[in-house]
Amino acid sequence: MSLAEYLPFYSALTTAEQNILLSSASYRSASQGDLLHAGGLDCLGLLVLCTGRLRAFITSPEGREITLYRLFERDICLFSASCILSSIQFDVFISAEKDSEFWLIPSETYKEIMASSAAAANYTNQLMASRFTEVMWLMEQILWQSFDKRLAQFLLDESEMDGSTALNITHEKIAAHLGTAREVVTRMLKYFQNEGIVNLARGSIELTNIPALLEIVNS
Repeated sequence: MSLAEYLPFYSALTTAEQNILLSSASYRSASQGDLLHAGGLDCLGLLVLCTGRLRAFITSPEGREITLYRLFERDICLFSASCILSSIQFDVFISAEKDSEFWLIPSETYKEIMASSAAAANYTNQLMASRFTEVMWLMEQILWQSFDKRLAQFLLDESEMDGSTALNITHEKIAAHLGTAREVVTRMLKYFQNEGIVNLARGSIELTNIPALLEIVNS
């Protein structure tokens, strides 16, 4: 898989800049569950996802997690190179939700390219703005939306991503995604089950009434 086809600004780079990128980038893989970036403890570099799925999240001082966004094929993860972005003042963690393969561009290399290429700098600013919009949307959901709506939307999103109404996910993992306690998730899922919206089993959730979930989201 050629790195060039994954970078929208690649054709706007000079030959020298292209050669710098190609010579320094490395193709890597990660297994499901691997932690790729540990917040401010490291500065991995720019991740260009080829296959699989990654998760970007933050943690509270007590260790509670909340998912900021997911990364899919052809997505680029800027926060894994946050040491080159002086405006980033919080620690973002990156983990592999599925077995993944990606290009890794060292932070210093990408910083050099941004300094010399307006196209790369502009793309980076656009990417930053896009991620900021996603995080602001998440904050709005947390602040203004009831938990039953957030959980219903999460289940619908998971079903769409997996292409199935049978979700292999634990209550604990859902809690980590949504930034709440497992007990809160379990209580709401049991309510959904009593209403005939889901069926619960150990480590899995079957969505049995999609229209009801949509109604909760849109109510």
